[in-house]
Amino acid sequence: MRALIQRVTHAKVEVDGQCIGEIDQGLLVFIGVEKDDRTEDADRLLKKVLAYRVFSDSEDKMNLSVTDVNGGLLLVSQFTLAANTQKGLRPSFSSAAPPSGRRGAV
Repeated sequence: MRALIQRVTHAKVEVDGQCIGEIDQGLLVFIGVEKDDRTEDADRLLKKVLAYRVFSDSEDKMNLSVTDVNGGLLLVSQFTLAANTQKGLRPSFSSAAPPSGRRGAV
C-alpha cells in the first residue's frame, strides 16, 4: 500500500459533475492498494497519515498534524501508485488490487 499526501486549503472530487467528497484545510491522500495489502496495513497507514506533522504551528514550524489543526482528510483511490516501473517504458500494474467488486486481472 502506498500513499501520496498533499496539504490542501481546499479539495474536492467530482464524478460526472457531482461532488462526492470535499474538504477545506487538510490532507488529500492518493492511495494505491496492492493485492497483498491487508486491513492491518490500511490501519497502520491511517495512523501515520493522521500523525504526520506537516502543518505549521504559531512559529511557522511544521509541528502540527491534520488532527491538531482539526483538518479534513480526503482519500482517493489511485491504482497507478502500485505501478512497477523497474523495466522498460511500459509500467506494470499487475500488483495493484482489482477494482472493488471485480476479480482477476486489473
